[in-house]
Amino acid sequence: MTNTQPSAHIPALWAAAYGPRHAPAVRFAARCLLRVRAFARELALADHVPFGGY
Repeated sequence: MTNTQPSAHIPALWAAAYGPRHAPAVRFAARCLLRVRAFARELALADHVPFGGY
Protein backbone atom coordinates (compact mmCIF):
# COMPACT_ATOMS: atom_id res chain seq x y z
CA MET A 1 0.00 0.00 0.00
CA THR A 2 1.45 3.32 -1.02
CA ASN A 3 1.29 6.28 1.29
CA THR A 4 0.43 9.52 -0.50
CA GLN A 5 1.23 12.84 1.08
CA PRO A 6 -1.61 15.31 1.70
CA SER A 7 -0.01 17.77 -0.73
CA ALA A 8 -0.60 15.26 -3.55
CA HIS A 9 -4.37 15.51 -3.12
CA ILE A 10 -6.28 18.24 -4.93
CA PRO A 11 -8.24 20.36 -2.45
CA ALA A 12 -11.98 20.63 -2.94
CA LEU A 13 -11.61 24.41 -3.00
CA TRP A 14 -9.78 24.26 -6.32
CA ALA A 15 -12.99 23.59 -8.19
CA ALA A 16 -14.51 26.74 -6.72
CA ALA A 17 -11.33 28.78 -7.09
CA TYR A 18 -10.63 27.99 -10.72
CA GLY A 19 -13.98 26.78 -12.07
CA PRO A 20 -15.67 29.01 -14.64
CA ARG A 21 -19.16 28.37 -13.26
CA HIS A 22 -18.64 30.33 -10.03
CA ALA A 23 -19.04 34.04 -9.45
CA PRO A 24 -15.86 36.14 -9.30
CA ALA A 25 -16.37 36.84 -5.59
CA VAL A 26 -16.62 33.11 -4.83
CA ARG A 27 -13.47 32.40 -6.88
CA PHE A 28 -11.60 35.17 -5.07
CA ALA A 29 -12.66 33.89 -1.63
CA ALA A 30 -11.74 30.31 -2.53
CA ARG A 31 -8.31 31.40 -3.77
CA CYS A 32 -7.72 33.31 -0.54
CA LEU A 33 -8.67 30.23 1.48
CA LEU A 34 -6.26 28.11 -0.58
CA ARG A 35 -3.45 30.58 0.13
CA VAL A 36 -4.23 30.58 3.86
CA ARG A 37 -4.34 26.77 3.87
CA ALA A 38 -0.99 26.54 2.07
CA PHE A 39 0.60 29.07 4.45
CA ALA A 40 -0.69 27.24 7.53
CA ARG A 41 0.63 23.92 6.20
CA GLU A 42 4.08 25.39 5.46
CA LEU A 43 4.16 27.03 8.88
CA ALA A 44 3.28 23.74 10.58
CA LEU A 45 5.99 21.92 8.62
CA ALA A 46 8.61 24.57 9.36
CA ASP A 47 9.18 23.09 12.83
CA HIS A 48 9.97 19.70 11.30
CA VAL A 49 12.51 20.86 8.72
CA PRO A 50 16.14 20.78 9.81
CA PHE A 51 17.88 24.18 9.95
CA GLY A 52 14.73 26.28 10.06
CA GLY A 53 12.39 26.45 7.15
CA TYR A 54 11.00 29.93 7.36
